[in-house]
Amino acid sequence: MSEHKKEEEKSLNFIEEIIEADLAAGKYDHIVTRFPPEPNGYLHIGHASSICLNFGLTRKYPGYTNLRFDDTNPVTEETEYVESIKDDIRWLGFTWKNELYASDYFGKLYDFAIVLINKGLAYVDDSTSEQIASLKGTPTEPGVNSPFRDRSREENLDLFMRMKNGEFPDGSRTLRAKVDMAHPNMIMRDPILYRIKHAHHHRTGDEWCIYPMYDFAHGQSDSIEEITHSLCTMEFIPHRELYDWLINKLEIFPSHQYEFARRNLNYTVTSKRKLLQLVNDKHVTGWDDPRMPTITGLRRRGYTPESIVDFCDRIGIAKRENLIDVSLLEFCIREHLNKISHRRMVVFDPLKVIITNYPEGQVEMLKSEDNPEAEKVEYRDLPFSRELYIEADDFMEVAPKKYFRLAPGQMVRLKSAYIIRCDEVIKDENGKITSLHCSYIPESKSGEDSSGINVKGTLHWVSIAHAVTAEVRLYDRLFRVEDPSSEDGDFKDYINPDSLKVVETVFAEPSLKKSRFDDRYQFLRKGYFCLDKDSNEEKLIFNRTVTLKDAWAKEQKKN
Repeated sequence: MSEHKKEEEKSLNFIEEIIEADLAAGKYDHIVTRFPPEPNGYLHIGHASSICLNFGLTRKYPGYTNLRFDDTNPVTEETEYVESIKDDIRWLGFTWKNELYASDYFGKLYDFAIVLINKGLAYVDDSTSEQIASLKGTPTEPGVNSPFRDRSREENLDLFMRMKNGEFPDGSRTLRAKVDMAHPNMIMRDPILYRIKHAHHHRTGDEWCIYPMYDFAHGQSDSIEEITHSLCTMEFIPHRELYDWLINKLEIFPSHQYEFARRNLNYTVTSKRKLLQLVNDKHVTGWDDPRMPTITGLRRRGYTPESIVDFCDRIGIAKRENLIDVSLLEFCIREHLNKISHRRMVVFDPLKVIITNYPEGQVEMLKSEDNPEAEKVEYRDLPFSRELYIEADDFMEVAPKKYFRLAPGQMVRLKSAYIIRCDEVIKDENGKITSLHCSYIPESKSGEDSSGINVKGTLHWVSIAHAVTAEVRLYDRLFRVEDPSSEDGDFKDYINPDSLKVVETVFAEPSLKKSRFDDRYQFLRKGYFCLDKDSNEEKLIFNRTVTLKDAWAKEQKKN
């Protein structure tokens, strides 16, 4: 066997090993996977991992992936979520073969329930939810049979039909599988298959008032679609026995469930319930707030689909849960943005520089590299004039040794322009610095420098007369602790108060006036940014996607 082949085999994850063995044994000639979200919220980074897994497998092996909405709970589901989920999957670069809904199968699932009743494997229970719970037993003690467990087939058929016809109120009856109330797996102790809910469904309207439980709808939907490899997270391991039991008793296509571990991200939460709290309690502006771990939030913040897919590929899948460092996600986006981002100069805290020996009224169009990392380097025009802005913290009146930025009598290079020297510091009556008088070296023009002067510092700048103003939003991690869900008290108590800082006015080079929402920018020495949807013709607003370096890790080391 070649070294390349050995390396390829080593890189297979455990699900790929199962699939390759199944295909080699002739168990299937192609595979079918599915991504089955419940449309009760927006997808988050954890869902992205599952999307990449399911769709990635059918890119690698012959077969296809279905998108199936698990819409069996009409109370929490909305069409808005359906549309957002489809949009997120497409944005990540994946296409499903069939768009399906568990509600497509309500009639078929009802027929399956009738089969179980006819086989003596399901019964209608009049017990309340509290009574059912009290009779279920404990992991070390067997449960007790419901007093309604031995109803006749005819009575069960009649009652189940009347449940369907809307004759009974919510919670008054359920349909339960007849398995074993002493089973060591608590889930197998006569699990509920159907409950009564008089609620309007986003697709079926008021046609149904009984709805299948997830455990009943899931495996049977897989079987109807002939899913070969049904991939779930580890919390569904105890449910697999019921998944197999129902398929076996109904004698339908034998889909099989395989489990992989969740990949939780530190400094965030991915529980839909908790994310909904953040939205409802106004801790964030919505599901697409750039601090949210939702795909739509990451997208608005400036993350690219390539960076998220790369992140999911890097973390891989395994059988053991793990807390993934968000720094890896940030590494993936930095790596991609470094390749694709347009370089721009933006001054956040301006200090005026007057170049006293540069002709008044003169404007020189300089050339600056758009992206030095691009395969084909392109240039943009950059206006240079007598009056400029630099960053206030790029100047020190009394500078220490080895300070390479601007100071009295000291020289620096202006990026893509000239070398300048600070000649005079201008202050107001209160002693506050208002501007710097500098001189430039005409022979030091970037790309044509014949001055022979070497300087160690390079500053970004903008021409005051040509600068455009914008607002920038500096986003950081939403939580200040690594695992907010495991801390004492309310997880919202650990929200990072500095997760958003707004700089209302920055000064940018004029090329940013032509920004588009799909553009990505590196603001030199500041970070990576993108245009926010709140922008309009009168006001540009940019979101910081990520800093140039991992500032958080550096800050934590200080503490």
